[in-house]
Amino acid sequence: MSEETRGDNETSNRTPASPSLNRRQFLAGGASLLAMGTSAALSGVQAEERSEPIDPTHVPGASPRPYGERSPFEKPTRLVASASSTTPLQDLQGVITPSSLHFERHHNGVPAIDPSRHRLLVHGLVDRPMIFTVEELKRFPSVSRIAFLECSGNSRDGWDEAQDLTVQQLHGLTSTSEWTGIKLSTLLEAAEIQREATWMLAEGGDAAALARSVPLTDEVLNEAMVCYGQNGEALRPEQGYPLRLLLPGFEGNINVKWLRRLKLGSAPFMTRWETAKYTDLMPDGKAYQFSLVMEAKSVITRPSGQQQLRPGFHEIQGLAWSGRGCITTVEVSIDAGRTWQAARLQEPVLPKCHTRFRLSWKWDGQETIIQSRCTDVTGYQQPTRESLIRVRGTHSSYHYNGIQSWKIGGDGVVKNTYA
Repeated sequence: MSEETRGDNETSNRTPASPSLNRRQFLAGGASLLAMGTSAALSGVQAEERSEPIDPTHVPGASPRPYGERSPFEKPTRLVASASSTTPLQDLQGVITPSSLHFERHHNGVPAIDPSRHRLLVHGLVDRPMIFTVEELKRFPSVSRIAFLECSGNSRDGWDEAQDLTVQQLHGLTSTSEWTGIKLSTLLEAAEIQREATWMLAEGGDAAALARSVPLTDEVLNEAMVCYGQNGEALRPEQGYPLRLLLPGFEGNINVKWLRRLKLGSAPFMTRWETAKYTDLMPDGKAYQFSLVMEAKSVITRPSGQQQLRPGFHEIQGLAWSGRGCITTVEVSIDAGRTWQAARLQEPVLPKCHTRFRLSWKWDGQETIIQSRCTDVTGYQQPTRESLIRVRGTHSSYHYNGIQSWKIGGDGVVKNTYA
């Protein structure tokens, strides 16, 4: 009989008054007997004892629960603002973001949508306008893929003076999930899309009625999905429950959540979300529209802003991603950019997905600056902040992907800096 089996039997057959108590039963049952016999005299002592940690080998564990919860000792949370929340990048492992910690961004709150009443309309330049229920969509052949999402306003503080902020505050508007749904091309084939259709309006069913124009390129038609699943379960309400559009590699808000309408057309629809907002103001005063693809970017997540180090061994960790495909290399500098070392990439390295990188490092206690820079499959290398601003100026509020620098003081405190 194994130790585990003996333990199960002891739990189910426990008889505290039996003269044949073994050692484990005595340890588990002795406290109860003592409490029963001396409860009045020792009540104060017992109250004090109950505040001490309980040895988990002496008491039965928790019963099964219908929906899992993390350990009460784990505390990472999103930082919540009025219309967004950020992922605690510094606390995560691997590349998948727990659904409950996936960043969110919305423009008039998270709607409460009954999936049984929700509908998706496909119309415009199609021969067969169609309306689908969620259940009808789930009857189509399904696909899953892992992909990152990033708000185009992520890292926008990089355009301004350096502030003493955490990696979550600076870069937490990005996350990675496994998404499940239907290929967009499957729906468009069902609706018999017309040859003249080169753009598509995607509209959400939230109180902002957010709508974006999507170019129907070959890449979009091959990769776009209408999703109902995230990390093995239904989408979370903040992520568009019950339906959202997924355009891997494109800026966050064009992945329209709470999706209710797809209209096919022959030109961009010029909604306010792509004219008054989400454009890049250039140094000459002109605004650049439809800069949809998120360029290659990396950031060291440990050690990072407001953490404190002690001299000795550390594993530098971080995330890299590109809206154009796979990350091919990540380099780390531990001397303010004078020299660079290749970091190890965690397999599998997937296209348009967060890629975790690692580099072993022994900190000697001297002040220094650490940085990372990545290169993607197209050969594009993440720019320095200086070179980015040389081209883009400082009037923009979107699409910042300059190299992040962390200054480590002689006291071990890590601060955001520009180098």
